[in-house]
Amino acid sequence: MGKVLVSGGGIAGNALAFWLSRLGHSVTVVERFPTLRASGLQLDLRGPGIEVLKRMGLDDAFRERAVQEEGLRLVDKHGKQWAYFPANHTGKGPQSFTSQYEIMRGDLCEILYDATKDNAKYIFGQTIQQLTQLEDHVEVSFSNNSTEKFDIVVGADGQGSHTRKLIFENAEDAVRPLGVYAGYFTISRRIKKDEGYNAIGFLSTEHRGIMTRRHDPNRLQAYLFCNPNSWEGLKDPQKRGTKEEKQALTEVFKEVGWEAEDILRGMHETDDFYGDRMGVVQLDKWSNGRLGLVGDAAYGCSGMSGLGTTSSIVGAYVLAGEISKYCDTSNPISKGNITTAFAAYEETFRPYIQQIQKGLATSNNYFDNFPSSSIGVTSTYYLIRAASLLRLDFIAQYFIREKNDWELPYYRGLEIK
Repeated sequence: MGKVLVSGGGIAGNALAFWLSRLGHSVTVVERFPTLRASGLQLDLRGPGIEVLKRMGLDDAFRERAVQEEGLRLVDKHGKQWAYFPANHTGKGPQSFTSQYEIMRGDLCEILYDATKDNAKYIFGQTIQQLTQLEDHVEVSFSNNSTEKFDIVVGADGQGSHTRKLIFENAEDAVRPLGVYAGYFTISRRIKKDEGYNAIGFLSTEHRGIMTRRHDPNRLQAYLFCNPNSWEGLKDPQKRGTKEEKQALTEVFKEVGWEAEDILRGMHETDDFYGDRMGVVQLDKWSNGRLGLVGDAAYGCSGMSGLGTTSSIVGAYVLAGEISKYCDTSNPISKGNITTAFAAYEETFRPYIQQIQKGLATSNNYFDNFPSSSIGVTSTYYLIRAASLLRLDFIAQYFIREKNDWELPYYRGLEIK
């Protein structure tokens, strides 16, 4: 039986703890937040992520808490609808902008945690301070001044991973910025008669966009997107707090039309605002001896890929599967066995990640791919309208890189009876 430490109690960390504890390993999850961080807005699973969820036996639990989003509407600054992309509920082919498996991030975290907490140990409110890797174990120093030995340590603590910085000297260069800023929050707004549970997208000039989604009859999710390099108030993230970021977004989106003013008022009233400067995580290696990474810490694909959550769920499954092949629970985990397992995990899963990330980080400004003038935005609306009327999926597939020829492996050791 191996002794495993997972840093990060989010989706990737909890998914990995689920599998490794089921294999019989002694798993500890350390999370810097004082409780399970069951916050965040809507996300989805696609392709192999859905299959892994089913292999976990959590399909029913997911469906019970799923968001019943009906599709995506595209509107202009006057609120006129130009296009509509309904969800694909056939169970066949690629999904549209709306997946069959939409859920709030906090709900998915709770589902994974509830399925894992009886078999794994969770420590909240602590972080890893130092990792000392020896031949037969890793000595871990925690923020409460305690130390403990583990056979394996896996960082699953997100795009800004602290664990990654402890494992690799060049970790500071791992995140490639995309030149995309996103502000996320919810606002109080009662659902109107005949409104439905549709996502609504709005594009404006100067690379600005707004999207809303509904998961609750009394609250609305809001997403504001822009290029931070184009707006003085968003250029320096190190000097800004939540209040300053809200004020900067108010300047960016004032007078753009549609429902922007109402959304901005709601933003100033909410207490769940989160600002994110998107980037793609790219590393030459995902492991170093007994130390490894999974999820956004290793290969964060950003929200612009549409497959960040799927990559985390599937990556955890592949890593656990390779560990099941090379690290027997009846014997201590040797450094040779775990390095072989890590190498097999990377060889198996990197082709999937490479296809998702292809073209995302070719420049530091993702918005260079899109028009920003009034004429350019209008032309984009006509293009999207045509795609909607002709039921073409190339628009959705450009933003959501679901088409992929990678095949999900099957691991006999991870069978759940």
